[in-house]
Amino acid sequence: MLPCVVNNISAAYRDRLAVNQVSFSVSPGEIMAILGANGAGKSTLIKAMLELIPRRSGQVHYFGKELSKSRKKIAYMPQSASIDWDFPARVKDVVLMGTYAKLGWLRRPRASEHQAALHAMQQLDIADLANRQISELSGGQKQRTFVARAIAAKAQLLVLDEPFAGVDMKTEKTILRVLQSLAESGKTIILVHHDLATVRSFCSSVLLLREGELVATGSLDQAFTSENIAYAYGIEGVTS
Repeated sequence: MLPCVVNNISAAYRDRLAVNQVSFSVSPGEIMAILGANGAGKSTLIKAMLELIPRRSGQVHYFGKELSKSRKKIAYMPQSASIDWDFPARVKDVVLMGTYAKLGWLRRPRASEHQAALHAMQQLDIADLANRQISELSGGQKQRTFVARAIAAKAQLLVLDEPFAGVDMKTEKTILRVLQSLAESGKTIILVHHDLATVRSFCSSVLLLREGELVATGSLDQAFTSENIAYAYGIEGVTS
């Protein structure tokens, strides 16, 4: 069963069509990068997929079911800019939130959930920051915290919006290592990404957007070509 199948999704902000009839699918163990210039509709696409904004059209199935019946198998990491970093919460509290979807509203985290949160923090090398307020974190530490929250969910599909934004090289390598390990274990990752130079080092497929329109999607050999990249970004002379 495919982790995610998207059929003809369209979404708009007010009267502006931001994503227009985009279709794609991902397979188990795949790492798919969603690429495109600023304003191409990358974040809008994943928000529409997850019903965080209304869709104008289209359907999405996760593991063969609608989102409402498969939500516990999915973890989402929003853009750093959309998070209230002044909210009074410790790192371990934020990471523990990743386990809430499987708990339900009326159950308190048990020892197993606390252990999952601790393990996720250890994977991202932030266990020593567990009692730190999130407002005190550096940019890289913030990104590690929210990647850890997604991992703590023990989801089969992770949807990450710019997990490498504003991070240093050490943090990037740490997050890359964790994502590759998850993919090797059979989990699927869809992420909004900006660095074309690193795509081939860890991604197995891509989706390229231009002004909300699908340019290409598929394996690196099929879709991540110099011609597709040049068209998506509106530039010449790009090599893949």
